[in-house]
Amino acid sequence: MTETPRRTVFRVHHLERRWRPEWPCPVDAIVSVHRRGAGDPTLRRDRPDRHRWALRTPTGPATLVLTRADEAVYARAWGPGAAWALERLPALLGAEDNPEGFEPRHPALVHAWRRHRHWRIGHTGLVFDALLPSIIEQKVTGQEAYAGYRRLVTSYGTEAPGPPEAAEDLWVPPGPDEVRAVPSWAWLQCGIDPARSRAAVAAARVADSLERLVEHGDEALDRGLRSIPGIGVWTSAETRVRALGSPDAVSFGDFHVPRQIGLVLVGRPVDDEELAELLEPWRPHRHRVQALVRQAFPAPARTSPRPAPRRHLPQ
Repeated sequence: MTETPRRTVFRVHHLERRWRPEWPCPVDAIVSVHRRGAGDPTLRRDRPDRHRWALRTPTGPATLVLTRADEAVYARAWGPGAAWALERLPALLGAEDNPEGFEPRHPALVHAWRRHRHWRIGHTGLVFDALLPSIIEQKVTGQEAYAGYRRLVTSYGTEAPGPPEAAEDLWVPPGPDEVRAVPSWAWLQCGIDPARSRAAVAAARVADSLERLVEHGDEALDRGLRSIPGIGVWTSAETRVRALGSPDAVSFGDFHVPRQIGLVLVGRPVDDEELAELLEPWRPHRHRVQALVRQAFPAPARTSPRPAPRRHLPQ
Protein backbone atom coordinates (compact mmCIF):
# COMPACT_ATOMS: atom_id res chain seq x y z
CA MET A 1 0.00 0.00 0.00
CA THR A 2 1.35 3.40 -0.96
CA GLU A 3 1.51 5.87 1.89
CA THR A 4 -0.49 9.05 1.34
CA PRO A 5 1.82 12.08 1.29
CA ARG A 6 1.43 14.39 4.28
CA ARG A 7 -0.65 17.57 3.76
CA THR A 8 -1.69 16.56 0.23
CA VAL A 9 -4.93 18.52 0.49
CA PHE A 10 -2.99 21.79 0.81
CA ARG A 11 -0.11 20.97 -1.53
CA VAL A 12 -1.50 22.88 -4.53
CA HIS A 13 -4.26 25.10 -3.22
CA HIS A 14 -2.89 28.27 -1.72
CA LEU A 15 -3.50 32.00 -1.85
CA GLU A 16 -1.05 34.80 -2.58
CA ARG A 17 -0.83 38.50 -1.90
CA ARG A 18 1.64 41.18 -2.84
CA TRP A 19 1.52 44.11 -0.43
CA ARG A 20 3.52 47.29 -0.84
CA PRO A 21 3.82 49.16 2.48
CA GLU A 22 3.64 52.93 2.50
CA TRP A 23 6.89 53.03 4.48
CA PRO A 24 10.15 51.01 4.47
CA CYS A 25 8.69 48.17 6.53
CA PRO A 26 11.36 46.22 8.50
CA VAL A 27 9.60 42.86 8.40
CA ASP A 28 12.16 40.97 10.47
CA ALA A 29 12.18 43.47 13.35
CA ILE A 30 8.37 43.51 13.48
CA VAL A 31 7.78 39.77 13.17
CA SER A 32 10.57 38.76 15.57
CA VAL A 33 8.54 39.98 18.56
CA HIS A 34 6.15 37.06 18.00
CA ARG A 35 8.93 34.44 17.89
CA ARG A 36 9.48 32.68 21.23
CA GLY A 37 13.13 31.85 20.96
CA ALA A 38 15.19 30.62 18.02
CA GLY A 39 13.52 27.18 18.14
CA ASP A 40 9.92 28.40 18.19
CA PRO A 41 7.99 25.75 16.20
CA THR A 42 5.21 28.21 15.29
CA LEU A 43 7.43 30.84 13.64
CA ARG A 44 10.53 29.97 11.64
CA ARG A 45 13.05 32.53 10.36
CA ASP A 46 14.81 30.99 7.37
CA ARG A 47 16.69 34.21 6.67
CA PRO A 48 16.08 37.92 7.47
CA ASP A 49 13.80 38.32 4.46
CA ARG A 50 11.81 35.06 4.76
CA HIS A 51 9.58 33.93 7.61
CA ARG A 52 7.21 30.96 7.93
CA TRP A 53 4.40 31.45 10.43
CA ALA A 54 1.73 28.99 11.62
CA LEU A 55 -1.41 30.75 12.82
CA ARG A 56 -4.52 29.42 14.54
CA THR A 57 -7.03 31.76 12.93
CA PRO A 58 -10.78 32.07 13.60
CA THR A 59 -11.40 30.21 10.33
CA GLY A 60 -8.88 27.42 10.92
CA PRO A 61 -5.12 26.79 10.81
CA ALA A 62 -2.97 28.64 8.31
CA THR A 63 0.63 28.65 7.17
CA LEU A 64 1.87 32.08 6.14
CA VAL A 65 5.16 32.54 4.27
CA LEU A 66 6.47 36.10 4.10
CA THR A 67 9.23 37.26 1.77
CA ARG A 68 10.51 40.83 1.52
CA ALA A 69 11.77 41.97 -1.89
CA ASP A 70 11.54 44.91 -4.30
CA GLU A 71 10.00 47.23 -1.68
CA ALA A 72 7.07 44.82 -1.33
CA VAL A 73 6.05 41.95 0.90
CA TYR A 74 5.11 38.73 -0.88
CA ALA A 75 2.83 36.46 1.11
CA ARG A 76 1.63 32.94 0.39
CA ALA A 77 -0.81 31.10 2.63
CA TRP A 78 -2.18 27.57 2.94
CA GLY A 79 -4.97 26.05 4.98
CA PRO A 80 -8.53 26.96 5.98
CA GLY A 81 -7.28 30.21 7.53
CA ALA A 82 -5.29 31.33 4.47
CA ALA A 83 -7.67 34.09 3.40
CA TRP A 84 -7.91 35.43 6.95
CA ALA A 85 -4.12 35.50 7.29
CA LEU A 86 -3.63 37.38 4.03
CA GLU A 87 -6.34 39.87 4.89
CA ARG A 88 -4.58 40.53 8.21
CA LEU A 89 -1.16 40.96 6.57
CA PRO A 90 -0.90 44.77 6.90
CA ALA A 91 -1.90 44.64 10.58
CA LEU A 92 0.57 41.82 11.25
CA LEU A 93 3.32 44.04 9.86
CA GLY A 94 2.40 47.23 11.69
CA ALA A 95 0.30 49.18 9.19
CA GLU A 96 -2.30 49.94 11.87
CA ASP A 97 0.25 51.25 14.36
CA ASN A 98 0.38 55.04 14.61
CA PRO A 99 3.50 56.58 16.18
CA GLU A 100 2.11 60.10 15.72
CA GLY A 101 2.59 62.08 18.90
CA PHE A 102 5.63 60.11 20.05
CA GLU A 103 8.47 62.44 21.02
CA PRO A 104 11.79 60.75 21.90
CA ARG A 105 12.91 63.69 24.09
CA HIS A 106 15.83 61.85 25.73
CA PRO A 107 19.10 61.87 23.70
CA ALA A 108 19.36 58.08 23.86
CA LEU A 109 15.83 57.69 22.53
CA VAL A 110 16.47 60.28 19.82
CA HIS A 111 19.37 58.07 18.72
CA ALA A 112 17.23 54.91 18.91
CA TRP A 113 14.32 56.50 17.05
CA ARG A 114 16.64 57.71 14.30
CA ARG A 115 17.95 54.14 13.81
CA HIS A 116 14.56 52.41 14.06
CA ARG A 117 12.16 55.06 12.83
CA HIS A 118 10.41 52.64 10.44
CA TRP A 119 9.72 50.00 13.09
CA ARG A 120 6.07 49.54 13.94
CA ILE A 121 4.07 47.40 16.37
CA GLY A 122 2.42 44.59 14.46
CA HIS A 123 -0.43 42.64 15.99
CA THR A 124 -2.29 39.40 15.30
CA GLY A 125 -5.68 40.02 16.90
CA LEU A 126 -5.34 36.52 18.42
CA VAL A 127 -5.43 36.84 22.21
CA PHE A 128 -5.07 33.23 23.33
CA ASP A 129 -2.16 32.52 20.97
CA ALA A 130 -0.29 35.48 22.52
CA LEU A 131 -1.41 34.68 26.07
CA LEU A 132 -0.42 31.00 26.27
CA PRO A 133 3.35 31.44 25.72
CA SER A 134 3.32 34.56 27.91
CA ILE A 135 1.94 32.49 30.78
CA ILE A 136 4.60 29.85 30.20
CA GLU A 137 7.29 32.56 30.37
CA GLN A 138 6.23 33.72 33.84
CA LYS A 139 9.00 33.75 36.47
CA VAL A 140 11.37 31.34 34.72
CA THR A 141 14.46 31.68 32.57
CA GLY A 142 13.96 32.23 28.85
CA GLN A 143 15.65 28.90 28.14
CA GLU A 144 13.18 27.06 30.36
CA ALA A 145 10.16 28.94 29.02
CA TYR A 146 11.03 28.42 25.36
CA ALA A 147 11.71 24.73 25.89
CA GLY A 148 8.39 24.25 27.71
CA TYR A 149 6.42 26.06 25.03
CA ARG A 150 8.16 24.08 22.28
CA ARG A 151 7.30 20.77 23.96
CA LEU A 152 3.68 21.80 24.52
CA VAL A 153 3.20 22.93 20.92
CA THR A 154 4.74 19.85 19.33
CA SER A 155 2.82 17.55 21.68
CA TYR A 156 -0.62 19.17 21.58
CA GLY A 157 -0.59 21.48 18.56
CA THR A 158 -1.14 20.37 14.96
CA GLU A 159 1.16 20.20 11.97
CA ALA A 160 0.92 23.32 9.88
CA PRO A 161 -0.86 23.01 6.51
CA GLY A 162 1.03 23.32 3.26
CA PRO A 163 3.81 21.70 1.23
CA PRO A 164 7.13 20.81 2.89
CA GLU A 165 8.91 23.92 1.63
CA ALA A 166 6.39 26.02 3.55
CA ALA A 167 5.32 23.88 6.50
CA GLU A 168 8.23 21.60 7.34
CA ASP A 169 8.88 21.55 11.11
CA LEU A 170 6.12 24.13 11.57
CA TRP A 171 3.33 23.66 14.10
CA VAL A 172 0.04 25.44 14.78
CA PRO A 173 -0.18 26.17 18.53
CA PRO A 174 -2.82 24.35 20.58
CA GLY A 175 -6.12 26.13 21.06
CA PRO A 176 -8.22 26.42 24.21
CA ASP A 177 -9.86 23.00 23.74
CA GLU A 178 -6.50 21.26 23.44
CA VAL A 179 -5.05 23.15 26.42
CA ARG A 180 -8.00 22.25 28.65
CA ALA A 181 -7.47 18.58 27.75
CA VAL A 182 -3.75 18.47 28.68
CA PRO A 183 -3.43 16.17 31.74
CA SER A 184 -1.56 17.44 34.80
CA TRP A 185 1.31 15.00 34.36
CA ALA A 186 1.83 16.14 30.76
CA TRP A 187 2.35 19.74 31.85
CA LEU A 188 5.11 18.51 34.13
CA GLN A 189 6.65 16.52 31.29
CA CYS A 190 6.77 19.76 29.31
CA GLY A 191 8.61 21.42 32.20
CA ILE A 192 5.65 23.65 33.11
CA ASP A 193 4.87 23.81 36.83
CA PRO A 194 1.35 23.69 38.33
CA ALA A 195 1.12 27.45 38.92
CA ARG A 196 1.61 28.20 35.23
CA SER A 197 -0.46 25.27 33.97
CA ARG A 198 -3.38 26.27 36.21
CA ALA A 199 -3.24 29.80 34.78
CA ALA A 200 -3.12 28.43 31.23
CA VAL A 201 -6.15 26.19 31.81
CA ALA A 202 -8.06 29.03 33.51
CA ALA A 203 -7.36 31.25 30.49
CA ALA A 204 -8.46 28.50 28.11
CA ARG A 205 -11.82 28.27 29.88
CA VAL A 206 -12.61 31.94 29.13
CA ALA A 207 -10.73 32.21 25.82
CA ASP A 208 -13.82 33.06 23.76
CA SER A 209 -14.65 35.97 26.07
CA LEU A 210 -11.07 37.24 25.87
CA GLU A 211 -11.14 37.22 22.07
CA ARG A 212 -14.33 39.30 22.09
CA LEU A 213 -12.65 41.93 24.29
CA VAL A 214 -10.35 42.85 21.39
CA GLU A 215 -13.22 44.89 19.96
CA HIS A 216 -13.46 46.90 23.21
CA GLY A 217 -9.87 48.09 23.25
CA ASP A 218 -6.76 47.91 25.37
CA GLU A 219 -8.17 48.78 28.81
CA ALA A 220 -11.01 46.28 28.54
CA LEU A 221 -8.65 43.51 27.48
CA ASP A 222 -6.25 44.39 30.30
CA ARG A 223 -9.04 44.12 32.87
CA GLY A 224 -10.25 40.87 31.39
CA LEU A 225 -6.81 39.30 31.38
CA ARG A 226 -5.96 40.33 34.94
CA SER A 227 -9.27 38.99 36.23
CA ILE A 228 -7.94 35.46 35.55
CA PRO A 229 -6.13 33.85 38.51
CA GLY A 230 -2.41 33.68 37.86
CA ILE A 231 -2.31 36.49 35.28
CA GLY A 232 -0.90 39.83 36.31
CA VAL A 233 0.43 43.07 34.88
CA TRP A 234 3.44 41.54 33.11
CA THR A 235 1.51 38.77 31.35
CA SER A 236 -1.25 41.17 30.34
CA ALA A 237 1.23 43.61 28.81
CA GLU A 238 3.14 40.92 26.91
CA THR A 239 -0.17 39.62 25.52
CA ARG A 240 -1.72 42.95 24.60
CA VAL A 241 1.33 44.11 22.67
CA ARG A 242 1.26 41.05 20.43
CA ALA A 243 -2.50 40.58 20.12
CA LEU A 244 -3.67 44.18 20.13
CA GLY A 245 -0.57 46.19 19.24
CA SER A 246 -0.83 48.29 22.39
CA PRO A 247 1.76 51.12 22.24
CA ASP A 248 1.45 51.80 25.98
CA ALA A 249 1.72 48.31 27.52
CA VAL A 250 4.78 48.16 29.79
CA SER A 251 6.19 44.86 31.06
CA PHE A 252 6.26 45.81 34.73
CA GLY A 253 7.54 42.91 36.84
CA ASP A 254 10.16 41.90 34.29
CA PHE A 255 13.64 41.07 35.57
CA HIS A 256 15.42 42.89 32.72
CA VAL A 257 13.16 45.74 31.56
CA PRO A 258 13.51 48.23 34.47
CA ARG A 259 17.23 47.61 34.70
CA GLN A 260 17.89 48.18 31.00
CA ILE A 261 15.61 51.21 30.64
CA GLY A 262 17.01 52.73 33.83
CA LEU A 263 20.60 52.33 32.64
CA VAL A 264 19.75 53.99 29.31
CA LEU A 265 17.66 56.87 30.64
CA VAL A 266 19.27 57.70 34.02
CA GLY A 267 22.48 55.69 34.07
CA ARG A 268 21.49 53.18 36.77
CA PRO A 269 19.06 50.29 37.26
CA VAL A 270 15.63 51.18 38.61
CA ASP A 271 12.75 49.25 40.14
CA ASP A 272 9.19 49.11 38.82
CA GLU A 273 8.05 52.12 40.85
CA GLU A 274 10.83 54.29 39.47
CA LEU A 275 10.26 52.88 35.99
CA ALA A 276 6.63 54.00 36.09
CA GLU A 277 7.74 57.52 37.01
CA LEU A 278 10.41 57.55 34.30
CA LEU A 279 8.02 56.44 31.56
CA GLU A 280 5.08 58.63 32.52
CA PRO A 281 6.04 61.51 30.15
CA TRP A 282 5.81 59.12 27.20
CA ARG A 283 2.26 57.95 27.88
CA PRO A 284 0.47 56.68 25.67
CA HIS A 285 3.66 55.44 23.94
CA ARG A 286 5.44 53.81 26.90
CA HIS A 287 5.83 50.46 25.17
CA ARG A 288 7.45 52.24 22.25
CA VAL A 289 10.17 53.41 24.66
CA GLN A 290 10.61 49.87 26.01
CA ALA A 291 10.89 48.41 22.51
CA LEU A 292 13.30 51.07 21.23
CA VAL A 293 15.62 50.53 24.19
CA ARG A 294 15.56 46.78 23.55
CA GLN A 295 16.36 47.20 19.86
CA ALA A 296 18.96 49.95 20.04
CA PHE A 297 20.97 49.12 23.14
CA PRO A 298 22.67 45.87 24.18
CA ALA A 299 21.34 44.13 27.24
CA PRO A 300 23.38 45.06 30.33
CA ALA A 301 25.90 42.55 31.58
CA ARG A 302 24.68 40.33 34.39
CA THR A 303 25.99 41.07 37.88
CA SER A 304 24.74 37.80 39.36
CA PRO A 305 24.95 34.15 38.27
CA ARG A 306 22.45 33.11 35.63
CA PRO A 307 19.76 30.89 37.21
CA ALA A 308 20.08 27.28 36.12
CA PRO A 309 17.02 25.58 34.60
CA ARG A 310 15.15 23.56 37.19
CA ARG A 311 15.75 19.80 36.98
CA HIS A 312 12.60 18.83 38.84
CA LEU A 313 9.09 20.18 39.33
CA PRO A 314 6.62 19.64 42.16
CA GLN A 315 4.31 16.69 41.57
